Amino acid sequence: MDYQRAGVSLEAGEAFVEAIKAGVLATHTEEVLAGVGAFGGLFDAKRLARMHHPVLAATTDGVGTKTLVAERVGRFDTLGEDLVHHATNDLLAVGAKPLFFLDYLATARLEPDRHAEAVLGVARACQRVGAVLLGGETAEMPGVYREGAVDLVGTMVGIAEREAIPDPSRVREGDAVVALPASGLHTNGYSLARKALEGLDWDVPRDELSGQTIGEALLAVHRVYLDEINRLEEAGLFPKSLAHITGGGVYGNLPRALPKGLGARIRRGSWEEPAIFALIQRHGEVADREMFRVFNMGLGMLLIFTPEEAQKALAELPEARAVGTIAAGEVIVEGVDDAP
Repeated sequence: MDYQRAGVSLEAGEAFVEAIKAGVLATHTEEVLAGVGAFGGLFDAKRLARMHHPVLAATTDGVGTKTLVAERVGRFDTLGEDLVHHATNDLLAVGAKPLFFLDYLATARLEPDRHAEAVLGVARACQRVGAVLLGGETAEMPGVYREGAVDLVGTMVGIAEREAIPDPSRVREGDAVVALPASGLHTNGYSLARKALEGLDWDVPRDELSGQTIGEALLAVHRVYLDEINRLEEAGLFPKSLAHITGGGVYGNLPRALPKGLGARIRRGSWEEPAIFALIQRHGEVADREMFRVFNMGLGMLLIFTPEEAQKALAELPEARAVGTIAAGEVIVEGVDDAP
């Protein structure tokens, strides 16, 4: 008996590390004091000394059952980008910017080439958002995961100036809700989406998806909003509050950015809903409210401004849309049938 016969390949682990090393090192800056191969990553935090009142922020998440879509389509390269973009948006929602990232990939049997695609996607996205891929873990766990399955999660640490952190208590009735568009499902709702679409051919281009296949539409990369937030800040526009629309949809996430007693009136039809949602709803016979409770429905990030600043924000970001108004009570999506 040896480790190989028990289901774990040390050789595959070594090959995996070699496959990702160059991509990981490409994210490193002079701030990295210890990275690949160390027992823990070391990041020089001297930039904090140049800040007035630095606050550390951290977030952890995964890509959920989007990994099963990747498995069915046979493409893993975008999962890492999804993971980093999701984490970056979560930091943006609390007023922070990325510093470094740690990833965790687990599987029953490590396939160096295929699984390296996911981590190299993490590295690409880290470079895109200015984060260091400081370290991570790859776990081969036969018996815990079924053959072919993979799980991908990560933690991002960021930094914010205390006075620049959004404050939901500043939100007032009559404030405007501005939306930044989503590219698709992002990283949430895939269990429902897969169930709704399981009987269809995922490899055939479809007219209703503008020539995309279902597989391509489901794997659309989670959009990141760092550039948009930077543009707003350069123009002196700082949202009172932000909501990253992830698991729980609009109903579950917008209230997290509001003070007690306030909700919103969101106007359905004031933004474009990606066609994949209509396909899911039709074939899964999913109620309107359930769609908005599970999916982002095209609303990737919601930003709350005074009406005057909202107009300036819309002028800075042509893709943004004014989609609603803060009001007393609950979050209501106008035009959504609440019937089961």
